[in-house]
Amino acid sequence: MSLETEIVLDRRQLRRRLSLWRGLAITGLVVALGGYLLSADETGGVFAQKHVARVSFTGTITESRPELEMLRKVRDSQNVAGVIVFVNRPGGTTTGGEAIYEELRLLAAKKPVVAQFGTVAASAGYIVGLGADHIVSRGNTITGSVGVLMQWPEVGELLGKVGVKMNEVKSGDLKASPSMFAPADEPSLAVVREMIDESFRWFASLVETRRGIKLADVPGLEKGRIFSGREAMTYKLVDQIGGEPEAHRWLEEKRGLEKDLKIIDWKPATDTSWGLTAAIGAAFGNLIGPAGQEAAEILSRTRAFATLGLDGLLSVWQPSEN
Repeated sequence: MSLETEIVLDRRQLRRRLSLWRGLAITGLVVALGGYLLSADETGGVFAQKHVARVSFTGTITESRPELEMLRKVRDSQNVAGVIVFVNRPGGTTTGGEAIYEELRLLAAKKPVVAQFGTVAASAGYIVGLGADHIVSRGNTITGSVGVLMQWPEVGELLGKVGVKMNEVKSGDLKASPSMFAPADEPSLAVVREMIDESFRWFASLVETRRGIKLADVPGLEKGRIFSGREAMTYKLVDQIGGEPEAHRWLEEKRGLEKDLKIIDWKPATDTSWGLTAAIGAAFGNLIGPAGQEAAEILSRTRAFATLGLDGLLSVWQPSEN
């Protein structure tokens, strides 16, 4: 065998060895990253260390079982020292706000809870904030809108124009009334008013009890007025102007949390935005900083929430389209 042939064979063998080691290295990296991501839940990974939990409520408020279960897991976790509740919602169903509020009060009985208001934290969003021990709001946050409403369209006349007539047989005059297929009569409207008034009394009592104020002492509060964060601070609807750093500092200075604990996002187990992209973002966010988490959030936020389709009593603020 010539020297040139031996050199060619040696090179080929070296390339095969290098390819093998590259493959093993890549496989090991993938396995390690996969194991890290799989452990990045509330029982291991980044959650195994003492930390401050960040739970975020964005979009439209409903009685979401995954969100309520998430709050229970935060409450039971021995590694959660305190909780920052980020609220950026214009409202939603009154029962949704009530359910989240009740879970937050149970959570606050075991761990300090501070709310941080984002762009909008109004109506049912404000109910969520009332579940915290302390509320931090941006100066230009839109909040307030204390009130309850029920809306329904009336399409009977429109259907008549296209030749459609609705017929019905019901057990009583108030069954399925008011209806979108006919003008509401006074007895039906009286029932709705009574229900709205009762729900509003509950909402008002909650505000007065949690904030130590009287609704009548705050201009426009009983009428559903909205406030900026600074106005809300003046009327004691919130406690402090600021953002997450101020909320975190409150936990340290007023509730005695250790300094510089990491803030780690908790997500509902079945939240569709908590997929591979968000998991990678959470993992790298804790390894290299918040940039990974922020990028993943932007990529995974692919759907918009609207109030269309919400049933029942609503506590929601939305700008008029008129």
